[in-house]
Amino acid sequence: MSPAVRGLALAALLVLSRDWGCAQAAGTGGARKPSVVLILTDDQDVCLGGMTPLKKTSALIAEMGISFSNAYVPSALCCPSRASILTGKYPHNHHVVNNTLEGNCSSKSWQKIQEPYTFPALLKSMCGYQTFFAGKYLNEYGAEDAGGISHVPPGWSFWYALEKNSKYYNYTLSVNGKARRHGENYSADYLTDVLANMSLDFLEYKSNFEPFFMMISTPAPHSPWIPAPQYKKSFQNVSAPRNGNFNIHGKDKHWLIRQAKTPMTNSSIQFLDDAFRKRWQTLLSVDDLIEKLVKKLELLEELDNTYIFYTSDNGFHTGQFSLPIDKRQLYEFDIKVPLLVRGPGIKPNQTNKMLVANIDLGPTILDIAGFDLNKTQMDGMSLLPLLRGDKNVTWRSDVLIEYQGEGHNSSDPTCPALGPGVTHCFPDCVCEDSYNNTYACVRTLSTSWDLQYCEFDDREVFVEVYNLTADPHQLTNIAKTIDQEILEKMNYRLMMLQSCSGATCRTPGVFDPGYRFDPRLMFSHGIWAHRLSTRSL
Repeated sequence: MSPAVRGLALAALLVLSRDWGCAQAAGTGGARKPSVVLILTDDQDVCLGGMTPLKKTSALIAEMGISFSNAYVPSALCCPSRASILTGKYPHNHHVVNNTLEGNCSSKSWQKIQEPYTFPALLKSMCGYQTFFAGKYLNEYGAEDAGGISHVPPGWSFWYALEKNSKYYNYTLSVNGKARRHGENYSADYLTDVLANMSLDFLEYKSNFEPFFMMISTPAPHSPWIPAPQYKKSFQNVSAPRNGNFNIHGKDKHWLIRQAKTPMTNSSIQFLDDAFRKRWQTLLSVDDLIEKLVKKLELLEELDNTYIFYTSDNGFHTGQFSLPIDKRQLYEFDIKVPLLVRGPGIKPNQTNKMLVANIDLGPTILDIAGFDLNKTQMDGMSLLPLLRGDKNVTWRSDVLIEYQGEGHNSSDPTCPALGPGVTHCFPDCVCEDSYNNTYACVRTLSTSWDLQYCEFDDREVFVEVYNLTADPHQLTNIAKTIDQEILEKMNYRLMMLQSCSGATCRTPGVFDPGYRFDPRLMFSHGIWAHRLSTRSL
């Protein structure tokens, strides 16, 4: 164990249990509040078999608890999604729009306005939790223009954060604000294993008088996809799934999707197949981490009083609609993620089909700690009633998805014909993003409808609509054929969600009994009309 961990752990032993704003958790009979562990992977899909390599995780978390089959992220990109987890807010409320400092990713503004009110900060300051973070935080964490790695966000008792974006070797950690450089020796430096070892150390030497919260954020399965040596030959016969939207033209879709070349070249397919295999290989070390963590909790007799959450910051695609590899798009493969939970009072082997989002994680964990959620400004809902199996729970029927596209001001020199405004281009001039790949969607799931309605902020105000009951692979855009009344209601609902905050983000959806629609408000208050008017000023 490192001296930093030992010193902080010994200091924690002297601290008596605190409770400055959290009620005693229900049913605990005065016992210590439940502890919580959140494992967050990086770019792990669920639609394309992303959970398949994780046999131990499935056995130790999913089979011992609950799997949410309709879990979404409000933005299919690392930094905005992670900011949503920490704040419990949609991107339009935390203002992190991409992975750059200019996009508010770990910027000075983020540190000043949002970080003091994240759920870990409340757990520590108001509920007396000892808190531990290890791994990737936000993509621009450690940037010199934002305080460097000496910046330790409020709310963390123990801080082991990766500088910048995911790596497996040759990286720097902020160890409670001090730099620790790692090289390329597997046994000492492979990041997923380093995170596992630091987590086990924390559990061994933490205070036994206070509940704890751990957030372990792995690099896997993000690029550069470097597996541990023992897993480099795994899945040799595996290739990316040839599902219903693999390597087909995205007809009737936004121009960015239509520009992808179909069929893909053999070299592109070989590249994405190789990436797919390596992604799975890196996840095997995450599986080992989960096994070590659960065994340690059991050994310390903490497991029965600990909630364990497992999820990802966004999905991923490998060849869908002929886009080679990335995230960012509005389709299920990019916005849907795994969400598994086990813990006190959760029955084993459950699957829950309710529509949930990662903005719900903060409210859920605060609810577990007994914090009054009315004292927060979070947009999400507590999952605790669903975890406990409460009867007659009133739940949402829609969530907001929003993304702000990125592009370069100049043309890509290898693809000059595309002109300026695109980015993340591959050698065959297929680009994964652009300035006007800016969209917002209402993802609806009710007893009668499984629907996605999206608008692009471009000159066309391009619209995509999918009926996922009839078209689960989102092949056919029905924007021009769907009932006009439904289209108008979805447009209005999108407008409302894009301006929501806190409780107004949880109002009834279009197909809920309590929904109210006033078409007179549509054109005078439409979100795109507002944006266009501000541009002309």
